[in-house]
Amino acid sequence: MYEWNEMVQLMVDWIEANITESSSLLKMSEQLGYSPYYCSKQFNQLTGITLRDYVWTRRISRAALELRDTDQRVLDIALKYGFSSQESFTRAFNKAFQLTPAAYQKAPRPIKLAIRQEVFSPYHYLIKERDKMSKVHLQPAEIKVEFIPAHKFIGIWDLSAANFGEFWERGHSCDEICGTLESMSNHALPGQMGQTAGWFYQNGQKGYLYGIPVSLEYEGPIPAGMECREIPESEYLVFFHPPFDYLKDNGAVMGTVEEVAWNFDPTGMGYEWDERIKQDYQRHYPEGYGYAVLRPVKKV
Repeated sequence: MYEWNEMVQLMVDWIEANITESSSLLKMSEQLGYSPYYCSKQFNQLTGITLRDYVWTRRISRAALELRDTDQRVLDIALKYGFSSQESFTRAFNKAFQLTPAAYQKAPRPIKLAIRQEVFSPYHYLIKERDKMSKVHLQPAEIKVEFIPAHKFIGIWDLSAANFGEFWERGHSCDEICGTLESMSNHALPGQMGQTAGWFYQNGQKGYLYGIPVSLEYEGPIPAGMECREIPESEYLVFFHPPFDYLKDNGAVMGTVEEVAWNFDPTGMGYEWDERIKQDYQRHYPEGYGYAVLRPVKKV
């Protein structure tokens, strides 16, 4: 039923691995075993964008990150990502981001990068593998203390959303928000992971947030639709599970960690919760970091 979700995800993987190559739809379709027409049709049906436009937007976005993070010549980056000349690259870049590559390289600012598509989820995997699934053996959530210095947080605070799913269902554009924050990843607070979600508290009500922590000294532009708040320094109790297989174990890992995080009594460690003006953080990078919920505390 969901075999095309998996197949389109393989197309995405193939595109990312060959993003700087003069790759062709024919070559990709031959490797996947389907006709170019059928690949294009299914990709558009599941993602809402044509395969050609997706490759174009990902190339221009990856090129933008190289302009931001390296001192390579604009021409060299243009040729690397398949543009025939600096002029054609400049036209494409200006069309995508309303500024020239040279201007962006000189003074990077938040822009709406195209993010990698994800169409094959743990839900699809469960349906596909339900007859072969064996019991998952997870390790208990680890508990440790981490200090996070005072910082700023740029993002969106939604008091009507209680979790990740509700946040995006309330009309926030994942592509636009995540793409813009990706363009700001070079400003991420040292020691933190860039795009971060979590929870905040306002007048006794709990809401959900999404954004990026940056240094307290950050004075750059704030993307439209987002705001910037200062977060005091704090110790956090970190409830953590190490890297895991996202497709197989995501739901079980998140449930295991959150069961401990939301029911833990910190007094046995000499702490009490300190969430009145501070916010909880949620780290979700399955294969590289794992999953964690961070709750601010103070000494009793």
